[in-house]
Amino acid sequence: MKVLGIESTAHTFGVGIACDEEPYILSNVKDTFVPKEGGMKPGEVARHHSEVAPDIVVDALSKAGVTISSVDGIAISLGPGLGPVLRVGATVARALALKYRKPLIPVNHGIGHIEIGRLTTESNDPLILYLSGGNTIITVLRERRYRILGETLDIALGNMIDVFVREVGLAPPYVKAGKHMIDVCAEKGSELVELPYVVKGQDMSFSGLLTAALRATKNHNLNDVCFSLREIAFDMLIEASERALSLTGKREILVVGGVAASQSLKEKLDVLSEERDVILKIVSPEFAGDNGAMIAYAGLLLLKHGVRINIEESYVRPRWRIEEVDIPWS
Repeated sequence: MKVLGIESTAHTFGVGIACDEEPYILSNVKDTFVPKEGGMKPGEVARHHSEVAPDIVVDALSKAGVTISSVDGIAISLGPGLGPVLRVGATVARALALKYRKPLIPVNHGIGHIEIGRLTTESNDPLILYLSGGNTIITVLRERRYRILGETLDIALGNMIDVFVREVGLAPPYVKAGKHMIDVCAEKGSELVELPYVVKGQDMSFSGLLTAALRATKNHNLNDVCFSLREIAFDMLIEASERALSLTGKREILVVGGVAASQSLKEKLDVLSEERDVILKIVSPEFAGDNGAMIAYAGLLLLKHGVRINIEESYVRPRWRIEEVDIPWS
């Protein structure tokens, strides 16, 4: 069985093809919108995705060595994400499903991140840290649902860092030579600037940290502020994660989402895993950021368990949370 998956929730339009035997991922092609200045404007991102979509679909099929007629289903990330951007991917997926008479499979973006992480790291019942531009979630799988143990109370960790580097003139682009600009800047800093540290049980708050860090740039060296922002934000996550480990007794930590690519975060997680005697597994950079392969693989799991959606019911869901999704393969 093979499934073509389409990712179109934010800055990336991606198409991947997954199958139910090794190698599970046959192709993973994407194109990411990078604004010339400022943040993402949904209309501009949607236009970008509309323009690149045909070539990305064709390229993914070519790299997988399959035809659209030979795939068994079309999976689409229906949320969460930016409404105008989600609709581009949904339109492409609906058109392919209708033209080639394939079942349409609704995938939650976050479930895609988690399942590609579980597949590629061979994780077994882990505590999951789902860290991306739009999400900061600590979760476990229990009774056919991902249960939220902790999350951000305001903005996500990845978004907070992106906003900071943009506002102080370090980005865009946000990544250079494989490093996020917060790390490029922080590596030149050494003095810890006093900034808010807000952890409430297993929940975290990053908005006050962002505001204070921006203000601190007026009186402190920028490199020191970058260093302090990164260290404090990651330490907040480590504290919340350690509490979740104590609560659940899990023996593995799985990190997924775009922030999973951070080497500085990995170093802190290495210390945590060693002290708690747990195994740390981090999704590879290829599958850390948004990509079509994760949607294809989650779609494959869903299709094998009979999940599909009628075209007329396939509306986008910008606020679709992972705990709302049944996990029939658990």
